Amino acid sequence: MGTLSYIKNFIKDRQVASITPTSRFTIGRVCEHINFEKDIRIVEFGPADGVFTKVFLKKLSPGSEIIAIETNRNFAEALRDLRDDRLTVVNKSAEQVREIVQSKNWEKADYIISGIPFSFLKKDVKNRILKESADLLTEEGRFLGYQTSSHLKPYLAEYFPSVDTEMEYLNIPPMCIYIAGRQQITK
Repeated sequence: MGTLSYIKNFIKDRQVASITPTSRFTIGRVCEHINFEKDIRIVEFGPADGVFTKVFLKKLSPGSEIIAIETNRNFAEALRDLRDDRLTVVNKSAEQVREIVQSKNWEKADYIISGIPFSFLKKDVKNRILKESADLLTEEGRFLGYQTSSHLKPYLAEYFPSVDTEMEYLNIPPMCIYIAGRQQITK
């Protein structure tokens, strides 16, 4: 899917946050915070048609797994077309992350990658998703979010003792990248 598909989905679905796919520069910056050298479990919120997911699948070890949670049916179908045994696509909301993760018999996830538009969400929904995310991550786990604004930091700080931000200007629009965890953040 390209920009035209994003625009069509953006017009039809109020939960789609962007009219363009995330840039390779933003994807690369987020990937800098993921240890691909070992088997890991990733939960991806709002992966759209899989611009991050495709990169993850190239970098992940054979024993790694991804759960992609996408509310938009068109994007979920595009993700299913990737046909990789390490990828589970779920056409539900990130609010249901706990039951989704438990249905895969995971106790914890190593990374939660989020492109969902938190600024569009009601405060209670935003807090519920972030609390569930913090509870589901391993002790060394990371919540890696990318947003078009810096509004998310105080919400993350309620659930994660360590929150850092980076900006990626080579994206339309520029992206604020959040790195949050229970432990001090190191690259």
